[in-house]
Amino acid sequence: MPIYLDRHDAPDEVTAEHVAEMHQADLKHQDKFGCQGFTYWFDDDKKMGFCLIEAPNKEAITAMHKYAHGDIPTEIIEVEKHFVASFLGRIADPEKAENDKLNIINDPAFRTLMYTRFVRNSLTDLDRNQDKKKIVNFNNSIDSIAIQFEGRIVKHLSDHSLISFKSTTNAIMYALKIQSEFKKLIDKNSNSGLKLNVGLSCGIPVTEKEKIFEETIISAERLCNISKGKIVVSSEVNDLFESENQNGLIDRNLIAILNPSEEIFLNIFIDFIEKSWRNTDLKVDDFSKNLGYSKSQFYRKLKSIAGQSPNTFIKEYRLIKAFALLKNQKVNISGIAYETGFNSPAYFSKCFRERFGILPSGYVKQIKASLKQ
Repeated sequence: MPIYLDRHDAPDEVTAEHVAEMHQADLKHQDKFGCQGFTYWFDDDKKMGFCLIEAPNKEAITAMHKYAHGDIPTEIIEVEKHFVASFLGRIADPEKAENDKLNIINDPAFRTLMYTRFVRNSLTDLDRNQDKKKIVNFNNSIDSIAIQFEGRIVKHLSDHSLISFKSTTNAIMYALKIQSEFKKLIDKNSNSGLKLNVGLSCGIPVTEKEKIFEETIISAERLCNISKGKIVVSSEVNDLFESENQNGLIDRNLIAILNPSEEIFLNIFIDFIEKSWRNTDLKVDDFSKNLGYSKSQFYRKLKSIAGQSPNTFIKEYRLIKAFALLKNQKVNISGIAYETGFNSPAYFSKCFRERFGILPSGYVKQIKASLKQ
């Protein structure tokens, strides 16, 4: 049977003890609805609870909660056990405290997520071989460093990773640590064009999105993608860090903080790009009109947040998409050029070479040669 995670938005008067009683009521009546409750999380400050349940469908979960105690979940999403464990650290109730029949759990499901990505300026043979060695060396140490800061590795591939933290302070300290270690690694070769982008955002596991922590993951990845080799955090991450450290401030020389209006702008802008980046007729005026800014206002806003002009940003976005398609070798070069919004294969090849130091055809040959080895 599928497994679900649901969300309950509780009134202010609800306590952790009340939620423990509701959980016990669910367990008492779950067989009537073909359900099996694994555990739950409750945040007494935010008055928000989350239940992990195996059930035939979402309707059975709603019916069980209604019958057992009357509290209907706000949202329900289907999840995988291993992802729940990776993000939240457990898939069963913690061991009962001594003389605690209810096993009261006041354990928030709120997490700070970090998205990291390696970015290359070049794809020439020499740079790629040097970068590969550096990435392998760095990845060998990144997991052990995460453990030191109580981070949980959700995803760790060769060029990017996703890590979950219960403590925002630990997340910030870990980000600073890996950036410092990465800089030491890169400084051994001053000609390297390799960078480590880091983005941090925070949130809850269940929203209106379909996947666990989907909103927070999207936010962290977007912050990572504009970081230009630095650490970029959301305004909420900054606020949480200050609250955890008695109003201690993040060093803005090392970490960039987006304010709420900048986050809204960035999300609206990226949402629009994701819908329209394949359109070869896309112009800057289209962005400014859809975002409600004048052309000059839009230019200044994007430049201050992402450090790029609109034309440069969209070209970079398309080239990264093209890079992934070339790597997968699913479409020929001309097809990729048009599919990614370029007016012609010749212009696409010119832009690709300027960005990565190699023609698309040369990169495809490198991929084929590496596969034969």
